Amino acid sequence: MESNEILAVVDSVSTEKGIDKDLIFKAIEVAIASASQRHFHEDADLYVEINRDTGAYTTHRNWIVFDELNDEFHHETHVSKEDSGLDIGETYSKEQDNVVFGRIETQAARQVMLQKVREAEREKIVDQFRSQNNKLVSGSVKRVTRDNIIVDITHEAEALLPRDRLMPGEIYKINDRIRAVLQIVEVEGRGPQLLLNRSCPEMVTELFSIEVPEINEDVIEIRGVARDAGSRSKIAVKTNDGRIDPVGACVGMRGSRVQAVSSELGNERIDIIIYDDNPAQLVINALSPAKVESIVMDEDSRSMDIAVNDDNLALAIGSRGQNIRLASKLVGWDLNIISNEEAEAKVKVDETEFLAKIIDSLGVTDEIAENIISIGLSTFDEIAYASDETFKEFINSDEEIKRVKSASEDAALMEAMGVITEEEDNVESLTDLNLDDENILKLSNKGIKNKDDLAELSIDELQEIIEISEDDASKMIMKAREHWFN
Repeated sequence: MESNEILAVVDSVSTEKGIDKDLIFKAIEVAIASASQRHFHEDADLYVEINRDTGAYTTHRNWIVFDELNDEFHHETHVSKEDSGLDIGETYSKEQDNVVFGRIETQAARQVMLQKVREAEREKIVDQFRSQNNKLVSGSVKRVTRDNIIVDITHEAEALLPRDRLMPGEIYKINDRIRAVLQIVEVEGRGPQLLLNRSCPEMVTELFSIEVPEINEDVIEIRGVARDAGSRSKIAVKTNDGRIDPVGACVGMRGSRVQAVSSELGNERIDIIIYDDNPAQLVINALSPAKVESIVMDEDSRSMDIAVNDDNLALAIGSRGQNIRLASKLVGWDLNIISNEEAEAKVKVDETEFLAKIIDSLGVTDEIAENIISIGLSTFDEIAYASDETFKEFINSDEEIKRVKSASEDAALMEAMGVITEEEDNVESLTDLNLDDENILKLSNKGIKNKDDLAELSIDELQEIIEISEDDASKMIMKAREHWFN
């Protein structure tokens, strides 16, 4: 390309597309370097520099300074210290003669330049919508394909609505108006894309923000949303003004506000509950109107065993387990519904196991151990820090009380050390699978503590917990199973 042609192209495209000239210069530099590549070795590292004032360009080639005696030394990509005058690891650059382009090279350069300009144009449009990421937008349907709906959201911008992000049963035709949540997603090889989503939890949040002015005024907060798109949602709300009922404000006069949201979502059922910082109370609120009899929490695995009577069992679980599943998503804990009889049996088993531990670790009689449990002490920590008066009804000697409490401290310490050691082993086990700390924490919160736990997951289950491709998830699960067969 001649220098005057380059300047003309830059001026023309910049004016027509509204793209910064420097971005177009960079696109042309990449295009010329790409077209020049066919005249060099396939591994050659080329780059082009264009003078922004004159349009003249120069072609350069890079080599890595490498040990010439190393077996991996490659003349097309490496250069010796002696020839370059640089230290090993540095980059040596040398200007090359500009390639004289024929018809094929010119066409190839043009294609690369157009691609880069389109990417810059898309980036410019995406930047305009950065502030609206995860916000509700409106548009009209421009085109309908088998897999996607293309929606015009402004005169110059369109977004993609994949069919799997519609609600079940929704059908749209050309020119139909549509509201959806805008999501900016990085697509490998294509850069940032504008996607729409009607099945995400943010859709519920955004619609309530429109219908309930108190939410925009920060008087009411939506603290959590769990959703089965098109069927049922649960939202947890909290008020920052004690005079306002957050549930009543979201429901509206005669249900007008919640009905407006439900209608936009195809008459999706919406349960509005009071948020509570105590996860157990939040679960009770989320399962209402089912009455919870008792809750046993395991903070290590973030799970709860929830006991309900037989009359409330079906109501708490819901159709196909929907109610308990949504409550679990909302609270962020694994919830297990059990009957009162099962809960009582579990308590008996736990008491029996702890009774044996007390007798063995503290060196006391069966009668004293039973008395310790009967007064509600269920851990060695609780025994160690209970007042001396607590034991005087069944232990006569102050010296014996002191010994029992001291032995309980030791037993609690041994238990804690055992847990720490197990956690360290589990973390080391998961680290073997090339998982970072953030993903290990996400897995741990879902009760996936070690390789065996992960090995039992399906690909879909693993993808629900951490962000990972289907192929990588499959490889990770197979690697976790390797020790089963060795």
